[in-house]
Amino acid sequence: MAEQADYIEGRYGDWEPETVVSRKMPALQVAPIHGVLPYSGWRNPMTRSNTARRVSMAFATPATEGVRRVYHFESEGESAVAIDALLNPNLFELEVQLPPVTYFSRTARKRRKHSFDMRITFRDGFRRAYFIRHAASLARLDTQAEIADLFSAVPPEFADDCVVVRTDDYSRAYRDNLRQVWDVWNKEDEAADTEVERVARRDGYWLLRELIGRCQIEPSRCFDASLRLIGRKVLRADWNALINYYSRVELRR
Repeated sequence: MAEQADYIEGRYGDWEPETVVSRKMPALQVAPIHGVLPYSGWRNPMTRSNTARRVSMAFATPATEGVRRVYHFESEGESAVAIDALLNPNLFELEVQLPPVTYFSRTARKRRKHSFDMRITFRDGFRRAYFIRHAASLARLDTQAEIADLFSAVPPEFADDCVVVRTDDYSRAYRDNLRQVWDVWNKEDEAADTEVERVARRDGYWLLRELIGRCQIEPSRCFDASLRLIGRKVLRADWNALINYYSRVELRR
């Protein structure tokens, strides 16, 4: 033990913690993917973090003419907001990490810049910018003042309106459901979709497995169709509990 102590002292005894410079690691870069458009955000949020979970996903939108594009998100909450928006049939384009908007902060008494987390362009050309934060941050008075100053300074050529979204509204189960709905969202199976909706409008059922059991198509196809119908809001289910064969579902009226 004495020899080990001497070794440690000899190796590290002259180490000065205050002289160590902490280097911020550069943001991670996604290598080119064949057949997928590269990330186009103004800033890259894919820095290393011990708390936040960065997310990269590839989506296709009408604006990309069906070709997938890489998107980076600072948190799972942001990615959930994006998937939720993509389920809107009126969506045309999705953009993330927008160029900064300059505004005057009355709290700080100086000009500041803010990069909106997301912007949606709808098929009719209407543009909506998203300010996405967790509830604790949004509850702060200084944050609310900053939002008011920022929203009032957004130029009309940047967005037609701005909205605040709480990531806390997207529980873990909600996020998992969004992902599994999106996994089957673009799988075309009109026969299964039609069959499940037909049975949903005619027969009595309580659980999803009962609805699927009354269909005349393979259960796996009917399950995927049920997820699409839930995403389209034809069927209603509890998004805050993982949707499976034992989930309570009903026709949305």
